[in-house]
Amino acid sequence: MASRTRLTSRRSRTPRPDQQASVSPSRPVGRLTALAVTLAASTALTGCAGGDAWTGGSASNPSAAADEVTHTPADGPGTAQGKALPKDGTSAESTPEAAPEELPGVGPRTLAQIPQNTRQVVLVTGRGKDSSDSEAVVYERTSAGWQPGATWPAHNALNGWTDDHRLGDGRSPIGVFTLTDAGGLLPDPGTELPYDQSTGFTIRGTGSLGEPLAGSFDYVVAINYNRKPGLTPLDWTRPLGAGKGGGIWLHVDHEGPTQGCVSLKKEHMRELLLTLDPGLHPVVVMGDAASLRR
Repeated sequence: MASRTRLTSRRSRTPRPDQQASVSPSRPVGRLTALAVTLAASTALTGCAGGDAWTGGSASNPSAAADEVTHTPADGPGTAQGKALPKDGTSAESTPEAAPEELPGVGPRTLAQIPQNTRQVVLVTGRGKDSSDSEAVVYERTSAGWQPGATWPAHNALNGWTDDHRLGDGRSPIGVFTLTDAGGLLPDPGTELPYDQSTGFTIRGTGSLGEPLAGSFDYVVAINYNRKPGLTPLDWTRPLGAGKGGGIWLHVDHEGPTQGCVSLKKEHMRELLLTLDPGLHPVVVMGDAASLRR
């Protein structure tokens, strides 16, 4: 798919004076203090870059796999529980240039999981059920339909996709998950999401292809699968239990498959952070192409 221009409905931004601070004064900071002791003892947060990424799990969950982080759905853990996408009374013109009324390649079962108030979707489509290659497109719902932004190459988990993600299975979970929290090793680039800058996002080691993992967590967006929204991506809360995995993020690509996350090139992760708007209730719709068509 050819690359398209970035969504034009986003308002212009000006640099914020607090961008170089670790945490913006206007954002909640209490969530960070609860993790200070754990992260000081181990920087092995739990992400999805590779088994050699950290030195261990966490003080509260030492047996957790190194590449797991967790996501939660719109109305509860697992998948979003929204109804079918609402129609706003304005249909797109039947011309090649018209924005589609529904998301391309997304079937009724998947569409029904998208919350009714969602107006921004990161659509991640995998090449195959067992493939680690995928592509991502940000869509924004307008009066004419779903307007696409640029198309970005992406990686997902080494073993592909699954409807029943388990800790250490090397597959990315299929579903619809809300996006509410961000963070990274680098300063906030200006996102409207709550952003936690922390050395806890430091990562070392190599991935499944021997590629270096350093910098993979320079920017991350937590995918709300098996996690509690509203907390730093470093938080270890697992509402579905440790066996269902967690620590599933959108993060910087390291030129290889992940252990469960979705990765984008660094410049695309930065653009994504600048594009996501909490007021549009963004979600990620992710899975292999065949599964998303259901």
